[in-house]
Amino acid sequence: MSSPARPVTVLPKTEVLSGLFASWDDIDRLMTPISEEQWRTPSALPGWTVHSVVAHMVGTESMLLGKPTPDAAEGLSGQDHVRNDIGAMNEAWVQHLSGESGAGLLQLFRTVTGKRRAALAAMPEDEWAAVGFTPAGPDSYGRFMRIRTFDCWLHEQDIRQALDIPATDAELAGPAGRLALDEMAGSMGFVVGKLGGAPDGSRVALELTGPLARTIRVAVDGKAAVVDDFEGAEPTTVIRLDALDFARLCGGRIPTAPVDYNGDAEVGRRIVEKFNYVI
Repeated sequence: MSSPARPVTVLPKTEVLSGLFASWDDIDRLMTPISEEQWRTPSALPGWTVHSVVAHMVGTESMLLGKPTPDAAEGLSGQDHVRNDIGAMNEAWVQHLSGESGAGLLQLFRTVTGKRRAALAAMPEDEWAAVGFTPAGPDSYGRFMRIRTFDCWLHEQDIRQALDIPATDAELAGPAGRLALDEMAGSMGFVVGKLGGAPDGSRVALELTGPLARTIRVAVDGKAAVVDDFEGAEPTTVIRLDALDFARLCGGRIPTAPVDYNGDAEVGRRIVEKFNYVI
């Protein structure tokens, strides 16, 4: 989570765009053979079908091209799954595009992401590094695009879960998945310290397994921060789970997942209970 008082997240443009574009390519390949009936399959996101998930992505990239949010029917904010202004904005696009066929929506996805590819590739480095709005607070445009990669990658997993088309290990370990995990890792200081309430002196190791395996280390010294290592000290709490389950827990897609704990398990369980930090 960034704020004006915190350092700006500086990210290499080539690396982030490689992950974002790969995510769009993966979604295109996944959706190309899908039947119209499959497009209307309910997803794990309340009130949304597979069609809704893609419509949301089309809407977000359309807004980033400067298109206004469409007018929505009255009572939109009263829907249970619409919890904030961003949710209402997303729902307006879902509603606006609900009449599109699956094939028509996929073509819109290709068109809008094609325009975004061109705009992002041409963006000067000073604009890429400039601080502005992101869903995590003011930060660089590059950080915003890493968040977009996380969002699109997680929505790909939403679609796969709904249609029972799991990703292969190679697909999971691609550039989009790695960048999505980078974005989640950057928020773990906030999750472990502020949400999970890990006490001062804690050294929490999140050991993620599977094709996206990595260890995220958070040290609490006055405040919680992600660190490269514990400088030879052992972790006080180890939380071990599959990386995809970790992503789904953080995104609120699943309520529980298999988790192993070592060390202070009480602290570990409290942190896992607060994994769902994504708006």
